[in-house]
Amino acid sequence: MSQVLQRYLPEQAVVPCQEIIQAYGIHLKIVNERVTRHGDYRILPGGGHQITVNAMGNRYRFLITLIHEFAHLLAFEKYGRAIKPHGREWKHTFQYLMLPFLRPEIFPSSLLPLLARHFKNPKASSSTDTALSLALREFDDRARGMHYVFELPEGSTFRLYNGRIFRKGPRKIKRFQCLELHSGKWYLFQPQAEVEWVSDPFSPRHE
Repeated sequence: MSQVLQRYLPEQAVVPCQEIIQAYGIHLKIVNERVTRHGDYRILPGGGHQITVNAMGNRYRFLITLIHEFAHLLAFEKYGRAIKPHGREWKHTFQYLMLPFLRPEIFPSSLLPLLARHFKNPKASSSTDTALSLALREFDDRARGMHYVFELPEGSTFRLYNGRIFRKGPRKIKRFQCLELHSGKWYLFQPQAEVEWVSDPFSPRHE
């Protein structure tokens, strides 16, 4: 397990994460990146614990995701399974677990102030924190050409991971209204949704 964690975590975070995994008998699965989620926790038949995390190239995002899922497990164990998944019990547990990792031996100095602010009231996803999300993206090991929806000019076209193509429209309160070119239907997108900006909407996908 230690060798696996060393591939995905900052060096100084490996041992404390391994200790949590061993203490709770967690079955950790690292899978190919899923677009809809970075990680998840579920209880296995028989009462065991399974945490699944995307095999992302960003060590800092991987660590935040892993601790996020640890917090689900520990919050359910302490407060019972009737609590809200991202309610105050989970928030307090996430803060408690994350605090020992918020130091310069683990995170770059550019991220620490943003993390400190974020964890005053952690959200269900760090992607909804624009400043933190943009800062984390500087450490992503992924293909170029990806943008957040809020970065694109209004009227520009973009492609989703599944090939669907949209034209960005106006902002509606917190989200952007975007037109799917094939169907002519309008959809709402979160500002931090990651998409591929395309100059010619019907050009082949870049590999």
